Amino acid sequence: MDDHNVQAEQLAPASVPEPLQLSFIERYNIPPALFAILILFIVFVGYQLIGSVVVYFLYGLDPGPESVQGLRIVTALSQLLLILAPTLFFIRFITRKPKEFLRLHVPDIRLFVLPIAGIFSLQQMLQVYMVFQSRIPLPPEIQQFVEQMNELIEKFTKMLAGSSSVPELFWVIVVIALIPAVCEEFLFRGLTQRSFERHLHPLQAAILTGIIFGAYHLNPFTFVPLAVLGIYLGFLAMRAQSLWVSVAAHFYNNAYACVALYFHMDDDIVGAGNPEHLSVGTLLLTFWFFGVIFLVSTLYFMRITMPVEESPAVNESLE
Repeated sequence: MDDHNVQAEQLAPASVPEPLQLSFIERYNIPPALFAILILFIVFVGYQLIGSVVVYFLYGLDPGPESVQGLRIVTALSQLLLILAPTLFFIRFITRKPKEFLRLHVPDIRLFVLPIAGIFSLQQMLQVYMVFQSRIPLPPEIQQFVEQMNELIEKFTKMLAGSSSVPELFWVIVVIALIPAVCEEFLFRGLTQRSFERHLHPLQAAILTGIIFGAYHLNPFTFVPLAVLGIYLGFLAMRAQSLWVSVAAHFYNNAYACVALYFHMDDDIVGAGNPEHLSVGTLLLTFWFFGVIFLVSTLYFMRITMPVEESPAVNESLE
């Protein structure tokens, strides 16, 4: 009799997880990637629509320098309330272990240092790319439109990210660098990329998320640089198995731009000057020089991190 019971227990099927143990999308069999795209759409509409309406009613269609402090506050609150808050809310629909899913553990300190070189060199390379892109011949009507749009975007960016004193620079770094780095990384390299990883190879998920990140900013002139930056950030988070590494790299990128504006170096390539005044040969040499720095820093980053396929955190955090 006892032997019969033992055999019955051994042959009994594994218990099916109770509904309360499953996440929302698991209970209703919703593909994670589809859910992530839906959240991106909701956040995009909310951020662009509500943010634009608030700015319009407070400062009109053409806010001037006198409105800059208010615009910075609106920008910071919009990031926190319309990007980060929805991300943290909806992440619980995807997983019952948000901390593991988002990869919120703190890694080796070296993984925070190496992206400084990676981001800095990548920025210089992308500046060279932007020069070549600006030299592509366009029909006069389109060229005029492009120049007007670039001037408008540049004017607004310099007004928002520019500073004239050290205290103001620190405040600008908080608003333009720190808050967007946290909010956007939680949405893109956190919720979105991790959801895509359930359907794609992690590197493919990083590439796709980077492309979406580039398009999300609604600036066709900077789509390629932003997409490349997004792919690099996704690679860092994937390889380090920590979202904080991509948050740090995103912060370095934005903070460097704020500091460059403060010192009136925003149009310059370090060590070469204004790229608009450089010859093709000098530009290519500059691209190669910083490309070597980027490659070396990235290879060393890969050397001290575990390949994704071998990392025990990958499969566990997706449960």
